[in-house]
Parts: sequence; structure tokens; C-alpha cells
Amino acid sequence: MSRIAFIAPDKRFYLEGKRIIHELGLENKIDIYLARLKKAIILAKRLENKDVDVIISRGGTARVMIDSKVRIPIVEISITGQELAQLFQETKRVTGLTRPKVFMPMFHNLLTDIEVLATILDIDLTLHYFETIEDIPKGLAKISQLKPWEADIVVGGKKIIMLAAELGFKTLLIQSGRLALLMAIREAEKIVLARKIGKENAQEFKTLVDYSSDGIISVNHEKVIKVFNPQAEHLLNYSAVEMIGKKIDSVLNFINIAPCLTECREIIGQTIQLGKSWLTFNIAPIIIDEVVIGAIITFQDITRIQEMEARIRNDVLARNFVAKYKFDNILGTSPQIIETKRIAREIASVDATVLISGESGTGKELFAQSIHNESQRKNGPFVALNCAALPPSLLESELFGYVEGAFTGATKKGKPGLFEMAHRGTIFLDEISEMDKYGQSRLLRVLQEKEVMRLGDNKNIPIDVRIIAASNQDLGELTKERLFRQDLFYRLKVLTLDLPSLRKREGDIKTLARYFLNHFNRQHRRNMDISEEAYDYLSQYSWDGNIRELMYFIERLVVIAKEAYITDDVLKKYRTDKECEQIPYQEVTAIDNPPLFSEVARITAALAQSNSNITRAAQLLGIDRSTLYRKLKIYGIKGK
Repeated sequence: MSRIAFIAPDKRFYLEGKRIIHELGLENKIDIYLARLKKAIILAKRLENKDVDVIISRGGTARVMIDSKVRIPIVEISITGQELAQLFQETKRVTGLTRPKVFMPMFHNLLTDIEVLATILDIDLTLHYFETIEDIPKGLAKISQLKPWEADIVVGGKKIIMLAAELGFKTLLIQSGRLALLMAIREAEKIVLARKIGKENAQEFKTLVDYSSDGIISVNHEKVIKVFNPQAEHLLNYSAVEMIGKKIDSVLNFINIAPCLTECREIIGQTIQLGKSWLTFNIAPIIIDEVVIGAIITFQDITRIQEMEARIRNDVLARNFVAKYKFDNILGTSPQIIETKRIAREIASVDATVLISGESGTGKELFAQSIHNESQRKNGPFVALNCAALPPSLLESELFGYVEGAFTGATKKGKPGLFEMAHRGTIFLDEISEMDKYGQSRLLRVLQEKEVMRLGDNKNIPIDVRIIAASNQDLGELTKERLFRQDLFYRLKVLTLDLPSLRKREGDIKTLARYFLNHFNRQHRRNMDISEEAYDYLSQYSWDGNIRELMYFIERLVVIAKEAYITDDVLKKYRTDKECEQIPYQEVTAIDNPPLFSEVARITAALAQSNSNITRAAQLLGIDRSTLYRKLKIYGIKGK
């Protein structure tokens, strides 16, 4: 509860104040004390730790408390003009003179316009002012030297008139009356109300600061930290106790506050990385009466914001973008594949761009998914796109997204691109060599700036995406032929992984063939088995389509072979010219290769069997859709 303290410098004033306070019914609001000068200072310092909002006192006692910088407002009791007039009339009565000589040693703050009033009332007034408590002995010395003809009466405080009386002078005690005290009490009540409002505002501000999700630091014009809220403690890993009172430059030198204080300039969106976290800062000046008295700094952990954004984005847009495969799913015991998996695991532990090279069918996406699932981004989305499967215009809108009205046919709400959907995760760009030059330049910007711009938009969207690119062509040779941007090539090949072809993987053809046989037996409800000699025969084939070609051949064998046990002789039967001639077009698959069929004939047969379904035709041929698109273009083959 707010209180007023009344400190009376003498007993008479103490009793008078007590009586007036009682008459006003303010005993529950005003506490009365008796103390003067130095004792009053000690008392006031003690009251700083209590709920005292204002102190009322008079004369020198009030002045010394103010000079000692007590942290409580002091209301000074001044003698009113009415009381001063009565005092001068009393000097005439005591002296019996119509124009008495009055000597008044006093503190400068006690009386106002005294000389004007003395002239009006015909008083011969001599004043001796005290400025500080140290001046009182000089005033007493002045009285000791006062000659009888220099003063008819001495007017002052208790010590003054006691000394003057001892020297034989007539004396009169300065007294503040009821009116002066009432005015002081009313002034004190106004201060109490103002401080109450200030306390409420300060408490509201403190609550806002303490419970804000933003870190908040306030500094004065000398850069000294005055406020350091709990969130700032959490984000910066410093306690408020050790930070408050220190200059911000000496403890948080990464925050450049000088332009704000010296140029009154707002600083928006500064970012700094602290450990694994990224913080964004806003700095604004605190201005009072057009003067910068300090600054306030607010900051957020944008890592947390990005995680929240990514979680929402992933839940809504990327629920199907999941990497299914891990390194354990990559079969093979050959030294070549074991070493490749070892390198890939090392790559997974580093968050950098990856370029995977290898022939078609060697498992580039399988490795990309495995790298993602063993990286620090494993909980984020895995987005895959074959760059050769889409025309350039559609590829751009798929990768970068678009806003409403970006082009004819654009949806009303626009569409996020795959880069946005892959935020906080991985995007796999297969057949990167097929991307056109404009798409390459936009991809280069994404790598450099870590942001994308949707088609038809004018603002950038920050993204955090790891890019894994793949190609079955030599990008180095393509850069020499100016078919691929050299700067993009160097950006992509930060980490490289070369996948061995199946024919170079010693013993893995048998391992993979056994796995595919078991898999397709279960899928097609067969119970086929293959002899060791047949496996040896399979190992002698070059498998230009690599694992994909081997897989489709085993599936075809399980589906069309009449025998339950496949020996090498049986296997050869399904690989003769006669066998191929007996198989209708709808049964042409990846095993049929030149010179058994020309490539044009094989492609035409696959299209016929799949009713021009590119995906199915590519599966039958044991090649990628992108490869099939390229061959269709080369040979000028058109589907139905």
C-alpha cells in the first residue's frame, strides 16, 4: 500500500502536523516522524525500502534530503505569503517598532518573494542564505558576530534563535502554519497518484517483458544494460544479474547499437548465428522530447520459427515426401559397393550439396534417400524430381511454385514449389543434365542465396534445403561443350559420389538376382528356383541397364517361364533369337537387346504393349522415363 511520510524537523511542528493529519482523517495514509538534517537523511534512506511514495518536510531538512539524492520525491513545505505577512507583523509587535531591522538566516528554499513582501510591509530585512547543510556553522558564526545595532530581532530556525537569544537579541521562530502543511499534503497526494499510475504501467510493462516470447534488452544512452528479460537469458545463455549494469559493447559486441543511439536510426532484421541457432534482431531508439535516451533490442530465435513453419509446411504440403530406403536396403557384398556405401555414409554426416554420378539403373535415388535418412535432416521431407520428365516451363513452376495469375491456368491460390515443400529437408534432382539453361541459372541462385521466388511474385522466400543432384552423363564434359553451366557444376560437386555399374560389382549379380527372385515369387505367387549354373550365366551378361534391367528380367522370367526350376539351359532358351521371335510385342521386355531387336523396334514394341504409357514402357525396357523421352526425341517416335 502506498504511504506518505511526514518528517518534522522540530517537536512543535511534529505535534502540529499530527493534529492536522488527524483532523483530515489521514492517519492510515501518512506516517509522522521527528528528525532533522543528518538524522532525517538516515531515516529517508531507510524509507526507500518501504512502500513510501513521497516525503513531506520543511526548510533545511527538506533541502539536505534532496541534496543527498534520496530516491523518494520530496515535497517541501514553504511558508505562504499569508504566513510570512503574519510573521512580519509579529516582528513589529515583539520589537514595538514600526520599521524593525530583521535579520533572517535561512535556507533558500523556505520562502518565496520575501524581499518584495518586506518592502510592502516596511520591514528593514537582512537575509543570509544557506545552500547546504555545511553552510549552517557559517550562519551561526555570522550571528555570533552580529552587533546590537545591526538587528532589532533575529528570525529563524530553532538553533538560530537559541544562539541569538543567548547573545541578547530578540527572536522569533519561523513556523509553517496549517495552510502550508495542507498544500504540501495535497501536493504529496497528487504525487502518490502519479506514482501509482506509473507503478501500474511499469508492472504491465514488466509483465509484458518478462513473459514475452521475444528476447528484450533495454540500454540507456551510455549503452548500459537496464533491462534483460528471461527470454533474453534463455536465448543468449546469460543471466540478467550478470548483464544488467554492464555496457552492451563489452558483453554482446555482435549487436551494433551505435547507429541507433547516435543517428536515431531503426535497425531491422539483423541476423547472427550463435552456436546452432540463428537469431534475428530489431533495434529501435527510445526518444523523449526529441532526444534519444536509449534503445530497446528485441530478438527471436528464427531457428524455432523455421522449425514451426517447416512442421506446418511439411504436414500440409509434404506428407507424401518421405524417403523409404536406407543404406541397409542397398544390397551387395562386393568391395565396390561396400566402399561406395562407406563414402555415402560419410557424405550423409555433412550438410552440403551432393552430386551422384552413375549409369542408368545403378540406384542413384536409392543412395539419395539413404543419405537423407542418415543425415541431420532425416525428420524433414525428401522431395524427388526427374528433371528430364518435364518440359522447361513446367519444370520451373514445379520447382519454384507460382502465385495467382502467374500464367494461364494457374490456380487461384497459387502453388508452392518443390523447394518450399522440401524446406528443412532434402530435394533430389535426378537427370540434372537435362535442365535447360534458364532453369540452371535459377537453381544456381537458390544455391547461392538460399531463397526462392515463385513465378509471378516479387518477393523471396527463404528456404533451408539440401540439394542432391544426379546424372548419368558426365557433367564435366557437358560443361566443356557449353551444354551445362560451369558455375552450377562447381556448386553441385561439393561432395561427389560415383556409383559402380552392376557389371563391375563382383558377385553382386547373384545376390541381387536371388533377392529379386524371392521378391517376385511372393508377389506373383510362384515357387520358382534358379540353379547355381543359371546364376553364373546371369553373371556373365553385361547388364547395360544395371540393377533395373536385372530386376525387370527376373520379374519377366517369374511371370512367363513354364518351368519351376530354371537351369542355365532353360535360361538360354529365353535368350535365343527364336524365343524372342515367338514373344509377341506385348511381351517385349528389358532382356531383348540388339541384335535381337533393333532399339527402335524394342521401343515401338514396349509402347504398343503399354498402350503408350511412358512409365510402363520404360519399365518394360529397363530404362528411366527420362531416357525413354530422350530416345523418343532422337528417333522421332511418337506414341498414340
